Amino acid sequence: MRAILGSALALLFAASTAHALDKTSVAALAFVSSAPIFIAKEKGYFEAEGLDVEIKFFQAAQPVAVAVASGDADFGITGLTGGFFNLAAKGALKIVAAQSREEPGYNFVAYVVTPKAYEAGFRSPKDYKGKTVGITQVGSTFHYNIGMLADKYGFKLGDVSLKPLQSVPNMVAALKGGQVDSVLLPANQALGLEKDGSGKIIGWVHEHTPWQLGALFTSTKNTTEKRPMVQRFVKAYVKAAADYADAFHQRDAAGKRVFGPKADALIPILQKYVKPEPSADQVKASVSFIDPQGRLLVKNLYEQVAWYKAQGMVDAGADAKTMIDLGFVQGHLDLPK
Repeated sequence: MRAILGSALALLFAASTAHALDKTSVAALAFVSSAPIFIAKEKGYFEAEGLDVEIKFFQAAQPVAVAVASGDADFGITGLTGGFFNLAAKGALKIVAAQSREEPGYNFVAYVVTPKAYEAGFRSPKDYKGKTVGITQVGSTFHYNIGMLADKYGFKLGDVSLKPLQSVPNMVAALKGGQVDSVLLPANQALGLEKDGSGKIIGWVHEHTPWQLGALFTSTKNTTEKRPMVQRFVKAYVKAAADYADAFHQRDAAGKRVFGPKADALIPILQKYVKPEPSADQVKASVSFIDPQGRLLVKNLYEQVAWYKAQGMVDAGADAKTMIDLGFVQGHLDLPK
């Protein structure tokens, strides 16, 4: 009887604990760069903060921002886009922590060209003038990447034919079909194309234009009306980001990246969520830099907003300062004076 009673009480406690969890959701892409979300969920960090988190997957960055602004998701984690900045400028969204950034020494987004274009001499990111490039959408991170290249290497953005294809899978298909000369892709997809012979990597973004590519964000309404919930979410997220950095940011005395038991323990988690599912070696080759404390390169966010305003994609009156809530993470980097 005592055993039966004990089992019943345990089930009752488990049920009441599950019921006590606050349901919330996060919109994400199935990329390695979303790793802290996957780690926090699988290691129980969200649950420890009283959160039952559902991950909702999308095929491009801008729909993630729309999902959060519309209330279809409570949080978003992805690259920052013109669409995001427009919604944030209208008071709908707030950046609360860092996601991935293009940091020297960490392969994340690659410049990939067709074998035909490569043989014709398209072998450097300096060669984009006159080429056709597949991107997800106008104002996407890929659009901004090409814009940064144009500014750095002295060609006009208008000299590149940008072809919006709406999703990363469509970009991959367009490159394979020869409909574009080049695409920019996260390492997992880029390495896969190079392995099967349908693409050639001609460089990595971090080698040319380092920047704060992604962020964790939520609705402005959540930061005001549900601030304790946002704090709990960010706390779990940052704990997972620290695990990620501890596993994937290590280097030996010569500066070469090394992967030990901590990386081996996290790789199956990433393989569970990242699509297409990467091998362990592909994970190691594509883990980008994510600040272990969730800190943002704040000045760079201001620069991104200024670029989109200059292109006419964000309202001229938009103020980057109003789009960021620095109160959830301590010690943000490169604060504007």
